[in-house]
Amino acid sequence: MSLRPRSGEQVPPLTAQVARASNPRGTSAIWERDRLDGLWCDEDFADWYPRDLRDGRPGLSPAQLATVCVLQFLLGLSDRQAAEAVRCRIDFKYAMAMELDDPGFHHSVLADFRDRLAEDDRADRLLDLALARLKEAGLVRERTTQRTDSTHVLAAVRDLTRLELITEAVRAALEEVAGTSPHLLDELVDEDWGLRYGRPVRLGKNPTKPKTRILATGNDAVRLLEHLYRHGTDHTAGPRVQALRQIVVQNYHRDAAGHLRWRTAEKEDGPGLPPSSQAIVSPQKAFPNRT
Repeated sequence: MSLRPRSGEQVPPLTAQVARASNPRGTSAIWERDRLDGLWCDEDFADWYPRDLRDGRPGLSPAQLATVCVLQFLLGLSDRQAAEAVRCRIDFKYAMAMELDDPGFHHSVLADFRDRLAEDDRADRLLDLALARLKEAGLVRERTTQRTDSTHVLAAVRDLTRLELITEAVRAALEEVAGTSPHLLDELVDEDWGLRYGRPVRLGKNPTKPKTRILATGNDAVRLLEHLYRHGTDHTAGPRVQALRQIVVQNYHRDAAGHLRWRTAEKEDGPGLPPSSQAIVSPQKAFPNRT
């Protein structure tokens, strides 16, 4: 990914006109642009990305990606939902000074951006910079103590995206088994499983009890894999079942008591997370031919 300057870029007139007409009271995305003219500019990320265009393609704006990360945290969106909002929502295009016909980017770009953000103390430095600009804009009082620890922000967005991935992986594996050995699912899949995995996952804004759902989905995945292994390893050879196995290993671990636990980036609480370059971070990467 290469650096494409965005500093001081104006909102395209047509984007501004449509955004104002369709959202006369404004939205969080519109307010961010109006009050702050963007929290960051690309020069703030100059040491994160190479400046050359090695493959000839234009780079994505890191300032825009940072803005998306903030908005997806505020609105409780997964990476896929955030990328969809950039592609489809007028107020997101307004916030990032994009043309109305800009197609946006693939949602896996956000995972790569957060990996870069988590290196060294970049996230905290970026939040400190945002806080300084909020103070300059008069939106934060000087005597108010503000939390600038980035850990909870990154973790909240990452957990929502990983939950969506795992849920979709269970659904894809069930579809694969149903197509080859449907009888194996008779004693496993009940009405509750049908409700959870019978259609493509869409978590929606601020899903209820995400931590409970994380463990419940993990236990479902483990139960499915163990069930298939009991009936012979030939039933686990399919690419979607193998992808599910890898996704479970990447996102869960067993504690000393043998209980399934959610992996976190903080290694003090467990074995940590693999880098996104080595991990399955999207359903499309796990099973690209799935419909």
